[in-house]
Amino acid sequence: MTHKSQITVVSLGPGPREYLTLGVLDALKKAEQVILRTSLRCDAADYLREIGIQFETLDFLHEECEDFDELIERAVQSLLEKAEEKPLCYAVFDAAADETVAALRAKAPDTVLVPGVPLSAPFLAAAPAQSKIEIQTASSLETTSTQNPLLILEVDSRMLAGECKLQLLSWYDPDQPVLFFPPSDNAVRTYKKMPLSDIDRQSKYDHTCAVLLPSVGLTERKRFDFYDLVRVMDILRGEDGCPWDKEQTHESLKKYLVEEAYETAAAVSEEDWDHVADELGDVLLQVVFQANIGRQYGTFELADITSHICRKMIDRHRHIFGSDHCETADDVLANWEKIKKEERGYKTQTDVLKGVSPGLPPLMRAAKVQKKARDVGFDWNDPRDALKKVHEEAEEVLSELDKNGGNLEMELGDLFFACVNLARLAGVDPESSLQKATEKFISRFSSMENEILRDGKRFQDLTLSEMDVYWESSKKHPQT
Repeated sequence: MTHKSQITVVSLGPGPREYLTLGVLDALKKAEQVILRTSLRCDAADYLREIGIQFETLDFLHEECEDFDELIERAVQSLLEKAEEKPLCYAVFDAAADETVAALRAKAPDTVLVPGVPLSAPFLAAAPAQSKIEIQTASSLETTSTQNPLLILEVDSRMLAGECKLQLLSWYDPDQPVLFFPPSDNAVRTYKKMPLSDIDRQSKYDHTCAVLLPSVGLTERKRFDFYDLVRVMDILRGEDGCPWDKEQTHESLKKYLVEEAYETAAAVSEEDWDHVADELGDVLLQVVFQANIGRQYGTFELADITSHICRKMIDRHRHIFGSDHCETADDVLANWEKIKKEERGYKTQTDVLKGVSPGLPPLMRAAKVQKKARDVGFDWNDPRDALKKVHEEAEEVLSELDKNGGNLEMELGDLFFACVNLARLAGVDPESSLQKATEKFISRFSSMENEILRDGKRFQDLTLSEMDVYWESSKKHPQT
């Protein structure tokens, strides 16, 4: 429920009286009651006293409130109550950046704002020229990219400076040069150059402090964000870019996406997390690469990729973004499948099986198809039953070999499919199982070869039966 009130908000500016505008002064002079958020360290407040404008302040809230959220809530409540008595003018440093003003407008949307000089003005005037600068306050800092210079206002304590530093270090190097503006009542500001790591090691802080992180060239950077990668790809495929990168197409890159995904999965299995981050970067490169090619040829662009996946995640999580209800992870998976059927217009379970992408690795696709069949009850409950099917299919493969028939490929496929079914019912991932078997084979082969070489022999000198003796010996080694 919104609260009707007669409230005007004005911006006093960064503090010094020089930044008061004629429009703000006029509004203050005409106001029936004036309330300042604070008069502390505010030369503009002193000037209002000098010219006879009476006002109250909310300074007492800074002493009484336990945290910033309580301060905002009580400030808004106080303003709304006073506005019931008679129209008021609420003065803050910068209405566009003030959290109490944002909360007030949510409760009283008829609030009128009189613009003034923004808090950022003296810092931008003092600093070297910057373009596309992003401006945030320290208490609500959210760093999601590093494309543009960043000005952080109201760094009013060592603790807040430390909190900002911790967040920034996720994106910037500790040695990143910054401009620190120490406390000052002057209209003209000065700054000190220092590394980012030092912004919480200064002697004094108050609401007039600020930190500016200037833009840094790509080749000078040590840490990068997603849009830096987009920019790198633009350069590589630009007019003066890399010949190889410029020649690539959707089709030519297809194999690399698969390779990078598998290399990432292998790194996860090794639990080498720095390696995982490196491999995920390779996967992300393929996405950005494809998006760049898509933009060039008009097939699709990055916004299409992000829009598709965000829309899909929102639509398929109706228990979060809609009215569906899911208690467990199994409930979520069942609901996901139901929504997917609705999206794709599946009418039968055969439609569902056909919908399993043929582009998946064969073992993975076989397991997925079998799981979809299980959804309607077409499955064994005991892996022993599946093992019988493996024996049956193996006999058919043997029969085909004995008669030199032309159906060997099909019969072997049936055997593989039966083995996947056995693995699934036994709770074993067939891809992982085969990968481990391959690694075990390599390890045993290595042990066998080492023994052969230690005996002064070569593979070429041994029969298969003689090799088998070494092979059996290799199985006794603990590592194999």
